[in-house]
Amino acid sequence: MINVKLTIDPLSVTACEKMIEDDQAGGHVVFIGTVRNHTSSKKVLFLDFEAYGPMAEKEMHKIAERALSKFEVKHIVIHHRVGQLEIGEIPVVIAVASAHRKAAFRACEYCIDSLKETVPIWKKEHFEDGEVWVAAHP
Repeated sequence: MINVKLTIDPLSVTACEKMIEDDQAGGHVVFIGTVRNHTSSKKVLFLDFEAYGPMAEKEMHKIAERALSKFEVKHIVIHHRVGQLEIGEIPVVIAVASAHRKAAFRACEYCIDSLKETVPIWKKEHFEDGEVWVAAHP
């Protein structure tokens, strides 16, 4: 099962975890990305995320399909949020379920790394002394 979503609404880790529940899956791995309060030595006030929606969701789905075929996993959820996010809020959740933990860890890492490299999502970091657009996932 694959579930991908790009949304302006807050992400629910619990909802993502429920989507991967499966009595045949002994390993569940969840990656939660949060907005941190600094970049290098600069204080971050908040972030703005923008995406090319249809292409981003399509690419997220391709990543999940590749992970399903590459690793022995049963379920993958990839949710990403856009819009203004405050410190501590969640811009990305990836949840993976497999029969064994190693496959779930590998697939989860593959998904976040691939998302960083290929999905058209950008962020603007807002500081006390200005702002800068950067790749959402450098």
